[in-house]
This record gives sequence, structure tokens and C-alpha cells, in this order.
Amino acid sequence: MNLKKPQHIIVIGAGIVGASLAYHLASKGAQVTVVEAGGIASGVTSTSFAWINTSCAGSDPIAALRAGAIEAYRQLETQVPGLTVRWHGALSYGTQDGRVSPGSILIDRTRIAQLEPQLRQPPEQALYEPEQGALDAVAATHALLAAARALGATVRTHTPVLGFSIQDGRVTGVETATKVIEADMVVLAAGTGTAALAQKLGASLPIHASPAIFLRYKAPPGLVRGIISSHAMEVRQAEDGTLLAAEDYVDEAPENQPAAMAQQTASTIRNELEGADAIALELACVGLRPMPFDGVPVIGYLPQVESVYVCAMHPGVVLAAIVGQLASEEIVDGQPASALEACRPARFQA
Repeated sequence: MNLKKPQHIIVIGAGIVGASLAYHLASKGAQVTVVEAGGIASGVTSTSFAWINTSCAGSDPIAALRAGAIEAYRQLETQVPGLTVRWHGALSYGTQDGRVSPGSILIDRTRIAQLEPQLRQPPEQALYEPEQGALDAVAATHALLAAARALGATVRTHTPVLGFSIQDGRVTGVETATKVIEADMVVLAAGTGTAALAQKLGASLPIHASPAIFLRYKAPPGLVRGIISSHAMEVRQAEDGTLLAAEDYVDEAPENQPAAMAQQTASTIRNELEGADAIALELACVGLRPMPFDGVPVIGYLPQVESVYVCAMHPGVVLAAIVGQLASEEIVDGQPASALEACRPARFQA
């Protein structure tokens, strides 16, 4: 581990994870340059359901990390202008996935109907998690990068990284089409592109692109007050009335492609919610999530080469705030975070 305080840190990736890293690193006094192959939040950040929760099905090797997710966002809300989370709570029922968080409350049909009055047939019982919320992940990314810029950071979009400068086993910069940008430290936070970048450094990270379907509908306001996760649908409503839904990607069959799934989900929503007859599809697409093969985030220094730190994970939006905080403490302050111990890239070495 490199405990020398870096002077210049390059963050590769301008999704919400890279943006959180940039803000936290800059707030600690580091000189930060964000390098992004496309536009800001142009990857999986733009297709995230963005449900901020601490729930997990089964045993959780990152329980300590996940436990800090909500508080880290509450802290960011007080620090970053324009970063707002809607802490409206979540209802879960009939999903059979065993997801429970410490703040879960079992509520009855009467209370469910009070929380979500548009539900046509409220279930007998549901788990209510009042501490949970959601955000506009794209707006949050822009807000974090604006705050990083205010602290002196530079953001270079549409600048693919073609390679790395390496001297004596240490990365000293990144190569772009027009120049080499020198750095004391490089952070790989490029989502599904992280594995390919690591490969250029001789490191094999088993991270694959895991598809999920993201749907957005124009809808009348007031259909959904919080988040509803049931056997039938996973939906929430943004402040402007936009209705967001998430579906599992099943396979390549035509009936399971985004457009067909959007019709099926719309039909379900109309059946489940009073007043949803007028919803109209705005977007149906597949988002590709960076999924480590063992399901555990990859966070920490690459063992193969010095001065390279990796941040690749699912759920990225959920963990962006806490990971930005802890990773910046490791990189700038040299303070190892025990909550990240299960996440180290070194676990993939033969």
C-alpha cells in the first residue's frame, strides 16, 4: 500500500462513483483530474433505479460498508449544493428474496393504504423501511462534479484513456489521444470499463457487465409516494412525476427485450395502481452494471502495479457516497478502512 500523500490524482470515470471519489479527494486537498471516455453520467449511472437502501438477501460480506451508505448520503446532502435524496421510505412485499434491513417495520394493510393510497389492492402485510430513499443519479453526479470543480478539480469528458505511463513498476500518468496526463495516483472507476483498463496494467479483474432493464414513463403526479417493491413491480416516482421502474434482464428472447418488457410492466402498473391508465413510455433500455464474479465490490490498490486504486461495484449508486469517503481516506490519509477489507483486488490473485 502506498501511504505517500499524492499530489495529483486522476480518476478515470465520471459516473456517480467517480464523481463521489473526485469530490471527496478534492475536499481533502488533492489535485484531481477526472477523465471520462464519454459524457458525465453517460454509463450505467444514467440507467440506475437509484434506490438508496441497506438491504441484502442472505449473508453479506460487506455489511459494514452497506451499513454506512445512508448516513454517508445524509452527510453529502449537507455538503454538496444540489445533491438531494428523497427520503420517502420503501414498501416491500411478496418478493420472496429475503431482503431485510435493520430498520424494517412490519405494517398492516391499513398503514400500507395510508402510505400508498393509489394501490388498488394493498397486501395484508408489508415491510416498511422509513429510512430509505432515492435520488436522481445523473443530477447527483453533476452536483458532485460541480462541487469537486469548486475545490479545484478538472473534468475532461470525451477523453478515452488509451494506455498508461509506467516507470519502475509505478504508474506515472495516463495516455490520451492528445497528451499524457501525469499523476501520482490513478483511480479506476470506469464501471464496466474498469476490467479492460486493469488489463492494460497486467491485472485480471473478473468483472462482467450484468444487464438490467430500466424503464421510464410519463405519469400523473401522486401515483407513488415512496418506493414499492413487490412480486409484481418495482417502481418509484420522481419529483417531476416521472415514473421509474426496474426489471430483471431474463434473456435475449424478443418478449424479454426492453420494449416488450416496457409494455408488460406498464400493464402491471395500471393493474396495481389507481390512476395509472394514462402512463406513457419515455425510455426502455438495458443498463450494464459492473458485477464482480463473486458479487463483492472491488475496492483498493492493484497489487500488480503501484499507484493504482480500483473502485468497481454493484450497487454503485447505493455505495458511491460511503466508498468515496472511505477510499479518499485510504488514498490521501493512508488510513485503511476495515469496512473495505472484503473488497480488495488482491483476492483475485492466483
